[in-house]
Amino acid sequence: MTAFTIQDVSRRSGLSEPTLRYYEQVGLVGPVDRDESSGHRRYRDEDLHTLEALACLRAVGVGIEDMRTYQANRSRGRAAAAEQRDLLLRHAERIEAEIVAQQTRLGYLRAKAAVWDARDRGDAAAEAQAWPKVRAAAGDLGVRS
Repeated sequence: MTAFTIQDVSRRSGLSEPTLRYYEQVGLVGPVDRDESSGHRRYRDEDLHTLEALACLRAVGVGIEDMRTYQANRSRGRAAAAEQRDLLLRHAERIEAEIVAQQTRLGYLRAKAAVWDARDRGDAAAEAQAWPKVRAAAGDLGVRS
């Protein structure tokens, strides 16, 4: 059995040491074994794999409660496959909505930059053409002019 220190696991998972302790405290991992002489945490391969999966979920914005559900489903295996799929797809839909919102914000910034680019070049016709796009993009953001 390989035993990893909290520093090893932090480096490998990308999770901070306080986060690792918190995940143990709230039951997402562990209980983690302790070194008999020092009392320091000693993570097993299985703990590391679990924490790497949790790090990925955290990176895509999955919250603690859904991480708990994910872990419970993971231990149930195929019996929970549909529930696991649905949980992950819910988060995929959330991210898709965030992407759409970001694209809307990006559209506004590009349209507004086009106005300023035209102004910088002294091109009044291009500036006049850019303003309707700015107004449309502002409307997409929910701003009324």
